[in-house]
Amino acid sequence: MNIRLLTIGKTDNKSLQTLIDDYTKRLSFYVKFDLEIIPDIKNVKNLSEAQQKEKEGELILSKITPTDHLILLDENGKTFSSVGFSDFLQKKMNAGTKTLVFVIGGPYGFSETVYQKAQGKVSLSEMTFSHQMVRLFVIEQIYRGFTILRNEPYHHQ
Repeated sequence: MNIRLLTIGKTDNKSLQTLIDDYTKRLSFYVKFDLEIIPDIKNVKNLSEAQQKEKEGELILSKITPTDHLILLDENGKTFSSVGFSDFLQKKMNAGTKTLVFVIGGPYGFSETVYQKAQGKVSLSEMTFSHQMVRLFVIEQIYRGFTILRNEPYHHQ
């Protein structure tokens, strides 16, 4: 299985980017993983919230193929423990999912079109985090999930 993480906008915090790069490298030992950054939309001050979500949605959907299994990082999604999330990953592998795509939307979330195309939603927490930190958290949890599946000592119960 391949895993992709699509995000809107680059990470401008060098410390966070260093950690993201570290976990991306670690994750490559378990699964083919790609982080794809969709550039921020220009002139958002001239757009309504709905227009911004639509434009971001078009960009997101342009990166998705019909065979991709699309999971949105969304505050109203399903929450998991780390072990539960590793089970989720295992079920996707067992189901023969070729490419699992997680998406972190823009500041206002996702357009209705993106919600309609998604096969699921995952919430990391009821708390709100910056989009830049969410990238790190998602990649670390995917890494943690694979270490749990391999019974490696990274995760402690």
